[in-house]
Amino acid sequence: MRRVVVGHFGGPEVLRVVEDDDPRPGRGEVCVRVLAAGVSFTDALLRAGSYLGVPKPPFTPGYELVGVVEELGPGCSRLRKGDRVAALTVWGAYAERVCLAERDTIEVPEDLDPAEVVGLVLTYMTAYQLLHRMAKVRSGETVLVHGAAGRVGTAVLELGTVAGLRLYGTVSARDRAAVERLGAVAIDYRNEDFLAVVRLLPGKGVDVALDGIGGMVSLRSFRALRPGGRLVVFGHYAVLAQGRKNWRGWMEWYAATAGVALWGVLSPHRRVLAYHVQKLREGHQVLPVGRRRPLSVGGGPRYPDWFREDFHALLQLLRRGEIHPVVAERLPLSDARRAHELLERSAARGKIVLVPQSEDAAR
Repeated sequence: MRRVVVGHFGGPEVLRVVEDDDPRPGRGEVCVRVLAAGVSFTDALLRAGSYLGVPKPPFTPGYELVGVVEELGPGCSRLRKGDRVAALTVWGAYAERVCLAERDTIEVPEDLDPAEVVGLVLTYMTAYQLLHRMAKVRSGETVLVHGAAGRVGTAVLELGTVAGLRLYGTVSARDRAAVERLGAVAIDYRNEDFLAVVRLLPGKGVDVALDGIGGMVSLRSFRALRPGGRLVVFGHYAVLAQGRKNWRGWMEWYAATAGVALWGVLSPHRRVLAYHVQKLREGHQVLPVGRRRPLSVGGGPRYPDWFREDFHALLQLLRRGEIHPVVAERLPLSDARRAHELLERSAARGKIVLVPQSEDAAR
């Protein structure tokens, strides 16, 4: 089979395709033929070595996939050959075949487009859990979304409209119309001060701020909260510059994150929360920044179940036409480098998806 490999950390040019033996599933694993692998900004962080917990090269990137079960390992009981599944892999999805723990897969209806469904696994899941698991939004609340024209930002706006929220989003001037079509008030971050804009609102701020950028944006977003407000920090866009690790951005991100975390601990009326889709899926209870405890195994909620529940909720929204995961590009594995080069400028156009079997059809 073929898979994409990061031989060493760097820009898109470090991605290459190699031939490898077909993987064989171990106990509790299934071997999946990949139908669609999503290309995300997180993949770029992995490639550049800027992602927390990144594996050492060489490794295969790819945070999410949809595929078909081809082989069952010993001890598997839920799935059958031919079942279509989705999985949050974190890395490894840029391949023709991948072995996955059966417990980490979620069944996918066969009548849905795999390239659309793969957009639910990371992008829409992140947006859904930011709103409903972390911020616990209520209809009528006001939400500020940074990077509103990006993939997660667009998903937040769609899901926020479904939830009856009042939405504000920071964007560049070129993306203003796209954000406004989704029902949000666009704030041009180059020519407008988002803090000044939201402080003119009733209550002098917003109920929720979602920050996937980090750094000084997090500190100013905390100031944008009205009493009872929640800031959810979920990304660090600023640590990547021109496709490579930005050491200055890293230092600024850590300093600002530590500052806003302390601010949240000391504030009696506002909260700061950190979100990581992988940690929540694996069962780590995410609490206000600075306070963390192990997952309860008694009568408390089982956080791994949230991922399955939320994915099924997203599938229902997709079927009803209430969300629209747009596929910007469908590319073969051999175009993985081009896919990463397209990441920044395609954000407002939709998801880039690698489709391994497209090369087989062409031969």
